Amino acid sequence: MITLTTDFGLRGPYVGEMKAAMLRVNPDIKIVDVTRAVTRHSIIEGSFVMEQVAKYSPEGTVHVGVIDPGVGTERRAVIIEGDQWLVTPDNGLATLPMKWTKPRKAWEIDLEKIRRFTGWRISSTFHGRDVFGPAGALIEKGVSPEEFASEIPLDSLVKLNLKPRKEGGIWHLRVIYVDDFGNVILNFENYGKPKAVELPDFGLRIPYHDTYGQVKPGELLALPGSHDYLEIAVNQGSAGERLDLKVGDKVRVRLVQKS
Repeated sequence: MITLTTDFGLRGPYVGEMKAAMLRVNPDIKIVDVTRAVTRHSIIEGSFVMEQVAKYSPEGTVHVGVIDPGVGTERRAVIIEGDQWLVTPDNGLATLPMKWTKPRKAWEIDLEKIRRFTGWRISSTFHGRDVFGPAGALIEKGVSPEEFASEIPLDSLVKLNLKPRKEGGIWHLRVIYVDDFGNVILNFENYGKPKAVELPDFGLRIPYHDTYGQVKPGELLALPGSHDYLEIAVNQGSAGERLDLKVGDKVRVRLVQKS
């Protein structure tokens, strides 16, 4: 199975071209189209999406992610081998899914060698179709990365800095996803179960609950959501719009342990 996560959007032939190229290399693959609607160029958002899929995918799954604002530059095209596979640009996209794939080795794809497998020219602006998709299809087919890539140190991979930072009683966090309901997901796990959450920059103290319906429609709350990251939400409304937050924004948070 191959999963596909991109920022290609709903218009144009791009996703179709990429899938066609993958099937030409390996006609027997099953492609799970996770999303093509990652916010354009948002590596953080793409990393979050790929993480959630990797959590629940079976061993051996190949995850192909193409959020690639540096396409055609010196950034590497990489394969990360583990219990599951990641095929991405080396721009930090693999940071969060690597928490679940148990990485053992990393490889840099050789563009000339991959071209020999596909038989067509590699565009300087569409490596999803010409590099990442075919590489994923070859791996799923059982072709060793040694046939078209060179091993590189795992610790040389680019990683996003998404570790929460604490100063005094304040946590410095970042928005890693805003879903279509406007729920704001922050890079904070394993924080316990506070009574409330303060957002000093907004002058707000909001209750912490298990689910949205525990506050009235239109009211703010914090909760673990379905991904176990700290989430800020509005019951039947949009916290993203209410607080004017988007992916990558910094948010200061104080956990309140007593009512």
